[in-house]
Amino acid sequence: MKWRSLGPDRPCMVRSTQRAAARNAETDSVFVCASAAHGLGFWTDRSAVHEAAAQGRALQLQQLIEGGAAVNTVAVDSITPLHEACIQGQSLCVRLLLDAGAQVDARNIDGSTPLCDACAAGSLECVKLLLEYGATVNPPLFTFSPLHEACMGGNSKCVQLMIDQGALMEAHDCHYGTPLHVACARQHYDCAKVLLKAGANVNAAKLHETALHHAAKTKNVDLIELLVEFGGNVYARDNLHKKPIHYTSHGSPSYLCLEFYEKTPLSLQQISRLAVRGALGKGACKVVSKLGLPNRIIGFLSYTPPPVFEI
Repeated sequence: MKWRSLGPDRPCMVRSTQRAAARNAETDSVFVCASAAHGLGFWTDRSAVHEAAAQGRALQLQQLIEGGAAVNTVAVDSITPLHEACIQGQSLCVRLLLDAGAQVDARNIDGSTPLCDACAAGSLECVKLLLEYGATVNPPLFTFSPLHEACMGGNSKCVQLMIDQGALMEAHDCHYGTPLHVACARQHYDCAKVLLKAGANVNAAKLHETALHHAAKTKNVDLIELLVEFGGNVYARDNLHKKPIHYTSHGSPSYLCLEFYEKTPLSLQQISRLAVRGALGKGACKVVSKLGLPNRIIGFLSYTPPPVFEI
């Protein structure tokens, strides 16, 4: 079986190439009924369509489809050919499958949709195709949302696209927390910045653990500074009553960075920016440009660096 690690404590199986040991008749009956109930056909072995989709063999896939092969057949763990194509970033195969009637929101055994897999793979083209065919941006999941997966994959353009399409930035995973937690735990600075600029709650907590705790654990000074700049609370304590600084080594760059912010009050300028953005809410970036303010102030409130003029 192939596993995609989602962190030291949470492995998640995304695809498998063979069935587990033979199940008894009663279990098989449950699987057949469940598969039929979802309109995906019966539980079968991995098909030629799965193989062609996963390996990007578009010509073979087209021939199979034209020959009447089923595109919604489920294999082990309820994986459909569309799941396979998306996790491998095979955009041409994704289009062929969707054109042939593949169910865009099919669920695998973990509840993940093809959009989750495309986001995990960081395949912007596959994500765009799925959205074009009506993929649900915020499917009701008990685990990672597509936006979580995009943050895990580290593709900031994919993260931005999902936000633009209405992805919930405060969607909560029972293990990691919000997409911002994921981006910081995986040290994807650009993804974290996209989320923060779009209005993600910098101090959202999972068991009182904030994204700043994650940044401290990874000893990533750039992330720490980014989070504090967007209002991250350096005094926040997790369920172990630890502040972010407690997860750094004494005298290390990350320790000194957090120590500085603990001892140094925010400037009036920074407090004002956080207050204005807080009052404007998640649409701050879009609203600020309509306030008739000087461009320099708009840039400051939007966290846009000033233009550089060459002399």
